[in-house]
Amino acid sequence: MSSELKTITVIGAGGKMGMRISANFQKSDYQVFYSENSPPAQENVKAQGRELSDAASVVPLSDVVILAVPDIVLGKVSELIVPQMKSGAILLTLDPAAAYANLIAQRADIRYAVAHPCHPSVFLQRYTKEEHADAFGGVAAIQHVAASFEAGSTEEKAELSKVISVMYGPVEEVHWVTVTQLAYLEPTLVETVACMVGAFMKEALDETVKHSGVPEEAAKAMLYGHIQIALAVAFRATNPFSDACMIAMEYGREKIVKPDWKQIFDQKELDIVIARMLKIDAIRR
Repeated sequence: MSSELKTITVIGAGGKMGMRISANFQKSDYQVFYSENSPPAQENVKAQGRELSDAASVVPLSDVVILAVPDIVLGKVSELIVPQMKSGAILLTLDPAAAYANLIAQRADIRYAVAHPCHPSVFLQRYTKEEHADAFGGVAAIQHVAASFEAGSTEEKAELSKVISVMYGPVEEVHWVTVTQLAYLEPTLVETVACMVGAFMKEALDETVKHSGVPEEAAKAMLYGHIQIALAVAFRATNPFSDACMIAMEYGREKIVKPDWKQIFDQKELDIVIARMLKIDAIRR
């Protein structure tokens, strides 16, 4: 059976992610069908010159069916879509949580994949205003993608990489991992840790202004510059932290970070956070 993928259906084409990836598919050579149930979201699709299709009519024709819908409804949506898919087709979701929790409807004769954007790196060299403005990725700034296609051969992964590179383009590389590994990347690494730290830094900024009376613009200037320096030193080792800074950092760890924080990498903790995200009682095994 040929692994060439030609026909794609985007389910949820009028949502936030659906609109992002559809904009890229619209410029591609793939035959793409756009399906959306929500009337307001349907107007979003039509406003971009994309023709709406009924899922029941186009899903059976598609080599790849992409579920661009929120995690908490992926299970229910997949129960409607999977029975309509043709044998050998690929169901592609955009986040690993529902796949990790075994909430996606199963069929023995279709394949399952997940692909999530890494977003443009803070260390990315940017040359244009469009690249600087594209913090999310998928427009002008190049990014990587982490993906799982555990049943796919090397040839099939290469073919699916082409689809993924269009939908999240421009893409430098697709990194193939397992579903469980992808779940450790998101949520554990980037949401439980990195996004939490980002929000925490904003709280610290607000508290600095409130508590000390420092002008907000001065506090922002100091923090924004030092975020860049901290990341460069920690990840690129461009220069060492000063001795005084190391002492302050250790004090910060003592006051802020729990000594047992690395338990978040235990799989039972991964199960807990994903169950909370999906608003279910527990992960099914």
